[in-house]
Amino acid sequence: MAASAQLPLAMVGPDEVARVARIRGDAELRQHLAELGFVDGAEVKVISRAAGDVIVSVKGARLALNRSMASRITVDM
Repeated sequence: MAASAQLPLAMVGPDEVARVARIRGDAELRQHLAELGFVDGAEVKVISRAAGDVIVSVKGARLALNRSMASRITVDM
């Protein structure tokens, strides 16, 4: 079985599903994202994406993230 690829959430295409692998940033940012549902192993589906900004579905909620924020979330494909 091939190893899964890791990439920033900002690079995931529409309708693709990934799992959160790691969050980069200070403790406050990591805590904020965890409260939104971005925790290790959480399933994230990209609804749409434009210029690096993404709208995702995580834990049943739809959230919009700008490119900077989406780039800090590393996912497994």
